[in-house]
Amino acid sequence: MLRVIAIDGPAASGKSSTAGLVAEHLGWAHLDSGALYRALTLAALDNLGEGGRRQGEAWPAQQIVDLAARLPVRLVLVARRFRPEVAGADVEEAIRSDRVTRYVSVLAAIPEVRTWVNTQQRRAVEGLEVGGGSGGIVVDGRDIGTVVFPEAPLKIFLTAHPDERARRRLFQRGQAVDVDLVRRESEALAARDAADSNRRIAPLKPASDAVLLDTTTLTLEQQVIEVVELARGLFPG
Repeated sequence: MLRVIAIDGPAASGKSSTAGLVAEHLGWAHLDSGALYRALTLAALDNLGEGGRRQGEAWPAQQIVDLAARLPVRLVLVARRFRPEVAGADVEEAIRSDRVTRYVSVLAAIPEVRTWVNTQQRRAVEGLEVGGGSGGIVVDGRDIGTVVFPEAPLKIFLTAHPDERARRRLFQRGQAVDVDLVRRESEALAARDAADSNRRIAPLKPASDAVLLDTTTLTLEQQVIEVVELARGLFPG
């Protein structure tokens, strides 16, 4: 069976950055589950419109799934990294827009969408197994270790104080990190944490056998090293 490392955690906890660098250190593939949700959100916004979704109104589930198959929305392995594509176009940059960020939680709350995304992720990993092109894969998201790959031998759950996560997010956006902005962003992240942790489908929580890693006082390099060391101890050779 292919070796899988599942990295979960709340928004701005450093999941994707950590997972990507861990995969690079190990020479493994990397799959960012959030990128697929974002690609599907972008497709929905471009093809179905916004409507009242910002207030929590969901798109019809079957419309979303049909759209994903028709365009298609998919993951493509490029240089050991799964890249999101919509209708054959690389959308890695477009899915990081504020527009997509505003709506992705609405789409991700639709059970049929979560089922579709989970299926695509499992197929991507199965493809690696069949092709034999990678020693393993690092997958990050919010329910990877609990729902998508509960059998993953190594599960990591990253945490960090909301204020620190807010500073990181503002820095990534190139915004000035002042007290008021940090407070507002921290409150927004805490609200999202609560929503993700209390949703009925696949709530955000660590798997029972996950390694909890608080990154509040760690640099990105330090948290990557910790995960790599755990992986090398579990997957020698």
